[in-house]
Amino acid sequence: MTHENQNPDDIPKSISNLISGISAPANELKRLMSVVAPSGSSALILGPTGSGKELVSKGIHAASGRKGPLISVNCAAIPTELLESELFGHEKGAFTGADKSRAGRFEQSSGGTLFLDEIGDIPLSLQAKLLRALESKKIQKVGGGKEISLNLRMVCATHQNLEKKVNEGSFRADLFYRI
Repeated sequence: MTHENQNPDDIPKSISNLISGISAPANELKRLMSVVAPSGSSALILGPTGSGKELVSKGIHAASGRKGPLISVNCAAIPTELLESELFGHEKGAFTGADKSRAGRFEQSSGGTLFLDEIGDIPLSLQAKLLRALESKKIQKVGGGKEISLNLRMVCATHQNLEKKVNEGSFRADLFYRI
């Protein structure tokens, strides 16, 4: 179905309430969101800074039927040395200052959606762990040995050209194709 003959009634209210435009590109975006939302697969949202990527992730989550929360993480805003703990959580004593066990964003989003904004800024060293979490739907906290099973959907976004980063060797090809 193209945007020209798209029935506006086919777009979930949760999406049409967020994206109010009626132009052909806005209608195509809403159509794509309504196709992706119930699928349960990972999604990658590309666009320049300020183009509404987080708004699109909110619409996808709202129309997905998932009962859990939408947890958003701006990967570029968290220092590299803290990002692993922020995403995966940590056990007490895992590092200096880890005075208690903490659930990470993956665990917090179980049953819902994890939105990783600026995924292109995740360091190579953490990309392998992220890929494993996506493939297995299981994580280990920093300093932990027990696997935690998850039920989540991951939506990622970036303004960067990930294909170029893959070709340069600064982004894993297998992670790029998984998301």
